[in-house]
Amino acid sequence: MKWVMMVLAVLGGMAVGTQAGINGILGKKIGTLEGALVSFAIGTLSLSIVAIFLGKGNILGAFSVPKWQLTGGLLGAFYVFVMVLVVPQLGAASTIIAIIAGQLLATSIIDHFGLIGAKQIPMDWQRAAGLVLMAAAIILFNKR
Repeated sequence: MKWVMMVLAVLGGMAVGTQAGINGILGKKIGTLEGALVSFAIGTLSLSIVAIFLGKGNILGAFSVPKWQLTGGLLGAFYVFVMVLVVPQLGAASTIIAIIAGQLLATSIIDHFGLIGAKQIPMDWQRAAGLVLMAAAIILFNKR
């Protein structure tokens, strides 16, 4: 079952990589903020339809969770805006490698300190080396 989750994660990553290019082009055509808004609106509409037919949770529970747990939507909107803004300037691959490096840095800090309810996984030399290699990847992807 773990390999199925890894395959799904890779497919999700491929979707994000593809989304970056599509959103970058959209933003050039209709404007950066407008492109981010349209992208997010279509995603919201799609998830709404899927949740109506397949959802088994309690959407009203969103009113009772700690407010910080609702910031994921703001962070997602910021992410989409950054993609629409940056991809036309750097290209999809350079943008994605920088995004992944940022994700690894943030999640390494979250894991190390066990923040926001995450399992505590201390920083070790292997994880630190991975972050250094990601920084090297950013340099290599942007070297001309």
